[in-house]
Amino acid sequence: MQLRIKFLVCSFVLHCTALGISQAQELKKIRIGYPSTSFRQSNVWVAKEEGLFKKYGLEVEPIFLRGGQVATQALASGDPPIVNIGTVVQANLTGFNLVLVAAVETKYDQIVFARSEIKKLEQLKGKRFGISGFGAATHYAAIILARHLNLDPSKDLTLLPGGPDAERLAALNAGKIDATFFSSSGAPPARKMGFNELLQVADLGVEVQGNGFATSRDYIRANRDTVKSALKGFVEAIYYIFANKKEAQRVFAKYMRTTDPTVLEESYQGYITTIPKKPYPTLKGIQFMLDMLSEKMPQAKNAKPEQFVDLSLLQELEKEDFFNEMAKRYPTR
Repeated sequence: MQLRIKFLVCSFVLHCTALGISQAQELKKIRIGYPSTSFRQSNVWVAKEEGLFKKYGLEVEPIFLRGGQVATQALASGDPPIVNIGTVVQANLTGFNLVLVAAVETKYDQIVFARSEIKKLEQLKGKRFGISGFGAATHYAAIILARHLNLDPSKDLTLLPGGPDAERLAALNAGKIDATFFSSSGAPPARKMGFNELLQVADLGVEVQGNGFATSRDYIRANRDTVKSALKGFVEAIYYIFANKKEAQRVFAKYMRTTDPTVLEESYQGYITTIPKKPYPTLKGIQFMLDMLSEKMPQAKNAKPEQFVDLSLLQELEKEDFFNEMAKRYPTR
């Protein structure tokens, strides 16, 4: 009798082990890129760390890509096939077929910081201004800033690509640049070091198409279910972050590589005050980008904002009552 019981127990354990292996094998492996350590990238981080991608059948490997230009080039090459960026407009105008399936930024979260001798925005004329890279959000934020100051960004500012926030902070401290942008996540260290805070670009009221969930139309055609599953994890992460501050900040700390409570608090507050729970791209913001690019890229004049988005996946989630389900699952005050 005891032998029979042992046999049944062993059979049960082997069955569970086989089932676990089978379920693990069923997860589709995919890389998803992100270009900075700003809180706007945290949907990918949280969906990974809290098992939200796995919930929808994906084993996701988050890949850090150094700046928007590098991230866009990687997406255009197809590896990774999904990247958390907003620069699909520029890429498409040069012949690629990338689209935003979701977006979380309609105003650039970029704060101007300058060396101690620069106390007014007007003093930026003729100065060396650090950006993360040409074609990145900081590049276009610099153009918006220059226009606000009635400056020619190609003549009145020397734009120098310097990589992510931490690298530009080091360059600013070393005197290699005179001013630069930092996101809300990157601003606290700049404040602590005594640099002058001159302007939040978002306060200029310019609606842009910034950071979002991007892929190619070819990839959607061949892997629609995968993209939809990734989008579900991405969207659920938004609701999760709103409802779980402590857990979200723990993930922020891991990917931002900081335990500074000020950085984590400002990042979280920036998130819950600017990130939409229904992350639809802004056609008005895309049109603004097209208008801004048309001076150097004539093909932008005839382009339509609808060319750069695929809203069908978000619309499917609407029809499936996904957003209401998330609101019930993650109630917030």
